[in-house]
Amino acid sequence: MKEKEFNVLSLFDGCSGGQQALDRLCIKVDNYYASEIDKYAMQVTMANYPNTIQLGSVVDVDVSKLKHINLLCGGSPCQSFSFAGKRKGMSTKDNIEILTLEHYLELKEQKFEFEGQSYLFWEYIRILTDIRKYNPDVKFLLENVMMGEKWQKILTRAIGINPIEINSALVSAQNRRRLYWTNIGAEQDGLFGDLKCMIPQPKDRGILLKDILEPEVDEKYYLSDKITGRFKLQSKGDNIVGSTKGEENTRLGQRDEVYGLEGKMGCLNATDYKQPKQIQIVAMGGRNPENTSDRTKGCPTKQMLEAREDGKTNCITTVQKDNLVYSYRQDTPIKEDSDKYQTLRHNPGGKTRGVELELNTSRIRRLTPLECERLQTMKDGYTAHVSDSQRYKMIGNGWTTEVIAHIFSYLNK
Repeated sequence: MKEKEFNVLSLFDGCSGGQQALDRLCIKVDNYYASEIDKYAMQVTMANYPNTIQLGSVVDVDVSKLKHINLLCGGSPCQSFSFAGKRKGMSTKDNIEILTLEHYLELKEQKFEFEGQSYLFWEYIRILTDIRKYNPDVKFLLENVMMGEKWQKILTRAIGINPIEINSALVSAQNRRRLYWTNIGAEQDGLFGDLKCMIPQPKDRGILLKDILEPEVDEKYYLSDKITGRFKLQSKGDNIVGSTKGEENTRLGQRDEVYGLEGKMGCLNATDYKQPKQIQIVAMGGRNPENTSDRTKGCPTKQMLEAREDGKTNCITTVQKDNLVYSYRQDTPIKEDSDKYQTLRHNPGGKTRGVELELNTSRIRRLTPLECERLQTMKDGYTAHVSDSQRYKMIGNGWTTEVIAHIFSYLNK
């Protein structure tokens, strides 16, 4: 950076995704101020970055008491904007919509109660406005979810630049479309035009779900036989192969969806700590029925349910055609010839044995916290200082580190 001192203020810091990205880029930070109220997220941040200066709630941040801020970043609460939520936008509990910073400050002064948490966007704008009074060139980054046109326009008008959309699927095995408002890498559009962010899309790294899985996981991550027994085929595209939701269950949400591994995972959410997204291990093969190791071009082949190791030592997995995925566990009874069972053959190079597998022995497991960290491109074990439920929650609330690093890489350009 050109400045002698580089100071960062991160609002809604969570487990410090901005700090992770700067660290990954080896950008030296002199003072990293973090505004966060979740004690578990703060615990993880301080375990990884003990020099972080914690400020508490965003409503209490006073930039006049901080050193010269060069970079402001944050992702304000999204629940009232998200298509998965109620989409109430920013309003008081009396349904007074908040469309400008001035109006928000008036309502705040009058002690109005606000609906949800998304109104805190205006605290981000308040703080950005205060920083611009002494540093009009401060760099900023605001992240939020895909939202309706009305509220996207309101956020854009307040912050002064159009957002760019980046899907984390380009750098991860997770589909996660997000909007990023930033003046990093921005240029004026023509002689009298508005600022326009010129940061290109990240290069697609081709990472699939199968690439981030642990080779062995604890038994506690596997679903019970009762839940697995509800597994039904569900062709919805985007690598969703089934669901564990019972026919009588009308609960909304995506936590019951089961994903195959030859594609991307659905977006991680903070509520995934209640039931982390579910996966199956995929394996399928066309083999010469007379000689499974024969790879001669043009030889007769037959699609088989095929056991594979693939580094997953605690389960053997199969797939039938392109849809349903079955998983085999070592304590499953193996039965002799029967029309009710499909022949399962070990892949060449392993310990060959022909077995018969009952089709209702499929196993489904949840993503582990470490795998969720990998979906968010955090370093392995970054959140290991707290319970699994808190890890799932903060990871789902967090940023995809590699996306933020991609944006921050343009700070020096």
